[in-house]
Amino acid sequence: MEHHENNFAGREAETGTGAAAAPRRRWPRRVAIALVTLVVAAVVAAAAFLVYASDYYRDADAAHENLVSTPQLPVAQGEHYVAFGDPAAETGLVFYPGAKVEYTAYAPLMRDLAARGYLAMAVEMPFNFAFFGINAADEVREAFPQVSEWWVGGHSLGGSMAAQYAADHADDGALAGLVLLGAYTASDLSASDLGTLVVYGSEDQVLNRGKLADSAALMPEGARTIEIVGGNHAGFGAYGPQEGDGSATIAAEEQQGQTAAAIDAYVKARRQAPAALPAAA
Repeated sequence: MEHHENNFAGREAETGTGAAAAPRRRWPRRVAIALVTLVVAAVVAAAAFLVYASDYYRDADAAHENLVSTPQLPVAQGEHYVAFGDPAAETGLVFYPGAKVEYTAYAPLMRDLAARGYLAMAVEMPFNFAFFGINAADEVREAFPQVSEWWVGGHSLGGSMAAQYAADHADDGALAGLVLLGAYTASDLSASDLGTLVVYGSEDQVLNRGKLADSAALMPEGARTIEIVGGNHAGFGAYGPQEGDGSATIAAEEQQGQTAAAIDAYVKARRQAPAALPAAA
């Protein structure tokens, strides 16, 4: 009888039915609970982001009249962009929209630039956030191989992401410069020879002025900053008032016209005598 009991105890040890095996059985359950918790947290976070992203600034031109093509000013709709102007223009500008702003809201500014001889393109960003599409300019540039000189630019967050693109492509011979509207660069461009123009409104309460000042050290030689008196943050586009912004004392159309004129003048000046441009204005 004693021999039989010893054999039974031995089988318990071999098969793991004894009390000593119990802690090992609980580990898979703990791991499963942890994984389920992580999955639920990720789903909740994704749902919260989608709700946040769905509340964005829409193009005030609900009928999209600004997207109508004319013989004088052709408009072409791509899969993720809308292009304004002559596809064979010498200079093209790829424009990144501000955070949570519908990209077609910049159609008036793009049309003004197109009327001045540029191929100007507003790019659609995933969830209306440019940090999800930093390299979106590559697709647009490939679609227009006739253009020999490219500039990238953007508004607010779109400008900062365009600056990142410019820094990553600083050695690209076809990339001539960067345009920042109500934006600053967090990327170091100081060693590049890219033209860089910053335009902001005097009433802009969204732009971080401290970071704008700090970014001067990251700018390449010949960079220029222009303040539009009376302009604000939202005035570069046509999407209505923006939360936290100052009140403009000039119409958005006036701000966009001054911006297009400043871009045109800077690009032409760079083309003629890059080294002679002042650092600021």
